[in-house]
Amino acid sequence: MESKPKSVNERLQTIILRNRRSEKIGVYAVCSAHPSVIAAAVQQAIEDESVLHVESTSSQVNQLGGYTGQTPFQFAEFVHAAAQHAGLPRERVLLGGDHLGPYPWRELPSAVAMHKACELVRACVLAGYNKIHLDASMSCSDDSKSGLDERTIAQRAAILCRAAENAFEELPSGSSPLLYVIGSEVPTPGGESLTGAAPAVTSADRIHHTLQLFRAAFADQNVTSSWDRVIGMVVQAGVEFGENAMFDYDRQKAASLSSALPANPALVYEAHSTDYQKPAALAELVEDHFAILKVGPWLTFAFREAVFALSAIEREWLAQRKGVRLSQVREALEAAMLRNPAYWRSYYHGSEDEIRLARVYSYSDRCRYYWGDAEVQEELAKLRAKFDASPPPLTLLSQYLPREYEAIRSGRLRAQAEEMIQEHIRNVLRVYAAACGE
Repeated sequence: MESKPKSVNERLQTIILRNRRSEKIGVYAVCSAHPSVIAAAVQQAIEDESVLHVESTSSQVNQLGGYTGQTPFQFAEFVHAAAQHAGLPRERVLLGGDHLGPYPWRELPSAVAMHKACELVRACVLAGYNKIHLDASMSCSDDSKSGLDERTIAQRAAILCRAAENAFEELPSGSSPLLYVIGSEVPTPGGESLTGAAPAVTSADRIHHTLQLFRAAFADQNVTSSWDRVIGMVVQAGVEFGENAMFDYDRQKAASLSSALPANPALVYEAHSTDYQKPAALAELVEDHFAILKVGPWLTFAFREAVFALSAIEREWLAQRKGVRLSQVREALEAAMLRNPAYWRSYYHGSEDEIRLARVYSYSDRCRYYWGDAEVQEELAKLRAKFDASPPPLTLLSQYLPREYEAIRSGRLRAQAEEMIQEHIRNVLRVYAAACGE
């Protein structure tokens, strides 16, 4: 009988090896810093007796705060606190850094951007991140406008690996060695293809060449000992989502990739932008050795769906009562997005009406950047308070949140706002858990 792995790293490596043996097992990574998403993911991990795998991107969380205002240490404490509060043991929490590299500073010269990227990697390692995605695939201000060559990408990734290994030496003795994800054909953080055409699947011929370049670069930076801890390679599986469309996985187009995996290191593919894929497609990805599935915007998309449904119930339920002030979540969200259009302006195109709809309902889910706004938070608190003070009519829940209604009727869920929101998010997480064999 196979003994249980002791550390979260060993748990992940066991999943990788079992997938390489063609077992239908994988792992999904929750790429979000939203409190409701993290809380829902914790509960799902408890129910499945699985690892809670949470990742932050270099733009989301970095040594300067990122757009969430959190450093890697603060993010790590936030995730561990949520897990501890719910009773999930610390050894079942896997923290990962996604797209760790110069992406947030790509408008700067490469030397400056790489210095900041190394500082970010160091901060993540010292904060307890176990899994590091080394991503130097983006051009900086002094690089060629036609993009980086693969050798340069590999060399920069190896520099980031060296920064990670140097930081790891400062951790307490006995700390689990770092695990790495590499790749040169890396989708843009957050997905959001805007071309209208499905992305081309990575050619199987490139896999061996890419690995050779990265192995050589690791040797140049004296981090050869890290090579056997490369567990994942980011390639383009042909999956993507955009403003109002998504591109489904076509396993026939990606068939040659499955047989292109090397014997050493024993890695699998990491599939980015898997949001909104059909359940069967996610299961096929795992079977085809895309054993690490990344999901993010779909989870905050589900959060928005639930909040808007509760807002609609509130209006039906309380609008006619004297002296009752309805919450203004939707209005506050729209106002916040108009005050600061930086996170959506370049992503949405079309008429004024089309852009207005996209701001809130797009698959790209750019409104996820605005839930932390103070005025939005204030209105969310008012909405939650109304549902927590007294339960709404079940008939309205049946109308606007039918799956949550069924859970309430079965006695599995209480008709409280946050519980219903998290249940709606978990409906997405269950799809990933099923695809990963959990």
